[in-house]
Amino acid sequence: MIWRMIAALLLSLGIALGTGPWLIRRLKKLHFGTVIYELGPAHQKKQGTPVMGGLMIALAMAACQLALHPLPWNGGLDLGLGLCAVSLLCMAVGFADDWIKAVKKRHEGLTPWQKIAGQVIVAAGFTLWCYFHPQIGSAIRIPFLHTEWDLGWWYLPVMTAAMIFYVNATNLQDGLDGLLGTITTITSGSWTLVILLTTFFLGGSRTELAPAGIFAVSLAGGCIGYLRYNRYPAKVFMGDTGSMFLGGATMGLAMVLRQPLLLILIGICPIMSGVSVILQRYYFKLTRRFSSDHQGRRIFRMSPVHHHFEKIGYSETQIVSMYAGITMIAGLIAVMSLLS
Repeated sequence: MIWRMIAALLLSLGIALGTGPWLIRRLKKLHFGTVIYELGPAHQKKQGTPVMGGLMIALAMAACQLALHPLPWNGGLDLGLGLCAVSLLCMAVGFADDWIKAVKKRHEGLTPWQKIAGQVIVAAGFTLWCYFHPQIGSAIRIPFLHTEWDLGWWYLPVMTAAMIFYVNATNLQDGLDGLLGTITTITSGSWTLVILLTTFFLGGSRTELAPAGIFAVSLAGGCIGYLRYNRYPAKVFMGDTGSMFLGGATMGLAMVLRQPLLLILIGICPIMSGVSVILQRYYFKLTRRFSSDHQGRRIFRMSPVHHHFEKIGYSETQIVSMYAGITMIAGLIAVMSLLS
């Protein structure tokens, strides 16, 4: 298993690095460029930067699953197949959104209801698959306590809502050069350590978790290769195509490993971004409604919160480094929770 995972890391890295230049040229030729939000930070110089770069990460992941999947395939119960399905279906929703933005040059892309409808279908379908899967089911593990909590039928609405939230939070996190790619590299590394500990030291089954291990390291390798072209100043953006793919993939790993609560630590930065948008929106509405001057107030200068840090003077590279440090520390705590 370990040798396959090392091979998956190297193969996915090589595929992302190798396909990057061709994909960027192709996106430029098709005029699939970024449309900068007029009310956002001063990123006008990024106008027209090729988008949909997340395709190189998805291609790397899919190739690794096909080439290095531990045989035999387990049909519809195969963990690797389930993870590929949910991440690629989430990517399909993001791709449709990017397509509208790129072709029609309309920043909004899909309408909110169209986007949510697609996400609900994907999330509910994957949650049902997990619920009836004999190796997953409705019980989730409780970090630090070494016990489980069986949600019963509540697993279905709770985990569906959690996946929708996390996919959108990951989408919101993709706002600065190299930010989401860096975070997902570390996040995937944390899930890889969780899988290795579970498999070799905590009584897990090598056969059932090997596909998830290949999946996690292929995500990390693909993101590292992608960062070659997305680090500041970015030559390509992953777009909703990539961000929703990574959101679905990361949440999928949490559910397959029965560790969705551990995602609170491992995925702390995307969750923080999602929460900051919710807090900003509802605080503004409440203060506008109840204040004497009917003027809304804001908690942050701009949300998601990484744009707040931009507004107060941090550079993009400083913010990426700060988020990387937070993600790494939280990920180590999450991994250590398995040994406590």
